[in-house]
Amino acid sequence: MPSIYREKELYLRKLMAKELDRGKIDFSIYVEATAEDTSTKINTPVVKQYIQQLKNVVDGEEIDLLKMAVRFPDALNTEREEIDENEWKHIEADIKNAIKAINEYRLNEGKVLEEDFKDRVATISDLLEQVIAMDPERIEGVRERLRKGVDELREKYDENRFEQELVYYIEKFDITEEKVRLKNHLGYFIETLNSQDSNGKKLGFIGQEMGREINTIGSKSNYAPMQQLVVQMKDELEKIKEQLLNVL
Repeated sequence: MPSIYREKELYLRKLMAKELDRGKIDFSIYVEATAEDTSTKINTPVVKQYIQQLKNVVDGEEIDLLKMAVRFPDALNTEREEIDENEWKHIEADIKNAIKAINEYRLNEGKVLEEDFKDRVATISDLLEQVIAMDPERIEGVRERLRKGVDELREKYDENRFEQELVYYIEKFDITEEKVRLKNHLGYFIETLNSQDSNGKKLGFIGQEMGREINTIGSKSNYAPMQQLVVQMKDELEKIKEQLLNVL
């Protein structure tokens, strides 16, 4: 902004930081001054330097070289003596109106994002319910595959010992904790979304936790139909994460 308003810079920084919270803000003031408000002076040392350099390039009359020199950058200094308080009041009012407009736009955009988040969280929640309903079938499938594999060995085995080993093995595929945690994270995401505070970073952290549980369910499932549901959950979560970058 023009040097005459530099003394207002700290005030403007504090004003924007207070009203706009997070985000990167580019701000500029452009002022077109009239002749009555300014005083223009020739920058004599600069003009002389230009004339000297021109003499080394071309032959010409002094007056012609002067006409050329004053057109070069910094040949003239235009200065204003002091801030016009009435003008500053108008500038300050426009700045506050711009801040208000930005916040209104953010709120409108936020409402659209809020609905999108709720829809996607609801979709993940529905997919999780399908995972929960499918889990007993998955475990039974694992049990049958193991039993069939042992039977194909045509070897005698201790049924009780087999059941013990089977339980131990199936526990490695158990996703009960992951299902509970993911359900809690989904609820906490909506709770945080409905709060009045700026919560973009917090929502991002919750999204990361949701991702961990979804990935663990996928790695443990060892069951194609369930893995397909996990892929759909991942897709919805990725879209949530992308939009979270736009939340304060």
